Amino acid sequence: MKKMFETLTTVTYLMFAIILTCMSFSILWWSTTEVIHAMDDFTNKKEFIIVMLQSVGTVIISMAILDISKYMIEEEVLRSKELREAKEARRTLTKIMTIIAIAVSVEGLVYIFKAGTEDIKLLIYPAILIITSVIVIIGLGIYQKLSYSVE
Repeated sequence: MKKMFETLTTVTYLMFAIILTCMSFSILWWSTTEVIHAMDDFTNKKEFIIVMLQSVGTVIISMAILDISKYMIEEEVLRSKELREAKEARRTLTKIMTIIAIAVSVEGLVYIFKAGTEDIKLLIYPAILIITSVIVIIGLGIYQKLSYSVE
């Protein structure tokens, strides 16, 4: 019974990882086509820059999704169901949180550019996003410092 349950969960993780991989590539494809369409209509430079910055953000999100899919395959399908060392857990969490911090800061950059061209009062939200990404990085540094001593 235990073996059947482990096989079922392994197959489930593999299916979810494949679905996430397909979603990641779909996001990448969508982002690329947005840039190509923006290049076709290059008359409005502000819109082109906004599309480029948004595309950078979506590519980063796509990479994060692909990285999570890779993690699921490596840890839940190919290996045993638990991390073997604290160092592996720290490395994996660091990678995922770094990608999240980058995605949040790129999103803040996109909104700063939009707010700068529209209304200066709109800069509060992007500033909060940038501050949030800084807090994530600081928290990650504290986590690394504390978890390194455990190893």
